[in-house]
Amino acid sequence: MARRIDVTGADGVRLAAWEFGDPPKNGADPAEGAGRNAPGVLLLHGLMGRASHWASTARRLSGRYRAVALDQRGHGRSDKPPHASFTRDAYVDDAEAAVEQLGLGPTVLIGHAMGALTAWQLAAKRPDLVRGLVVCDMRASALGAASQREWAEWFKAWPVPFATLADVRKWFGEDDPWVERPNPARGAFYAEVMAESPDGWRPVFDPDQMLRSRETWVFDAHWEELAQVRCPALVVRGLDGELGRAEAQEMVRVMPHGRYAEVADAGHLVHYDQPETWLAAIEPFLDSLGPLDSPGED
Repeated sequence: MARRIDVTGADGVRLAAWEFGDPPKNGADPAEGAGRNAPGVLLLHGLMGRASHWASTARRLSGRYRAVALDQRGHGRSDKPPHASFTRDAYVDDAEAAVEQLGLGPTVLIGHAMGALTAWQLAAKRPDLVRGLVVCDMRASALGAASQREWAEWFKAWPVPFATLADVRKWFGEDDPWVERPNPARGAFYAEVMAESPDGWRPVFDPDQMLRSRETWVFDAHWEELAQVRCPALVVRGLDGELGRAEAQEMVRVMPHGRYAEVADAGHLVHYDQPETWLAAIEPFLDSLGPLDSPGED
């Protein structure tokens, strides 16, 4: 079960946060619910994702943590103003606002892809708000102009509108030119970001906004911010994901308290491809952080 709590992000953008776990007791406000004093975890999806992609992770963690997943600006149920800012600062400020307004800090940030970059940039900016960090399949190196052009062409190739959700699952899981081999989990992942319209199924996001979001980070490397992360951090890669082993291990090396894990039989969508193996990789790290009143690492 998840309940929605709205957050006011940068520039007044309304963000939908989803808290997982048992409902509040005695009619209490969700932000003051039964798990209010539990250690906080904020889950940040990647580009084109949404909070619901974290459902299996958040439900598992909600037994011991106050687990909240955020629909980031331009995504899911959050606002998508046509002239909103989609800079790195805007995404980081939104996550900072969510931690502060929901009273999650000091929190553990768990991010996938672009959400992982947001997480480590926030950890570098506000170490007082972040006590642990999990980075899932996100590179610190620059991807470059060719990568951005490929994404623009890929969006143009989508056969939108899709007639049915089954067509969505088939195209992204089998027919998409970016699919190397059939992947039903990938098809299901994209089915979650589609909404029915009068002429068929379309993405809940604006592809142009996604490209605007992406262009603010693909041309730059992000090693400097990574090296500024002082809290314990875990870098997780899918064995067949986009983050290579050598780069992942270098990311671990530049952080004072970095650790490494990889998930076999998983691609870029690690937490979605292999949810149980993913949880087995991150839970020992979360356990190692200890209770909130434990002394942290310097």
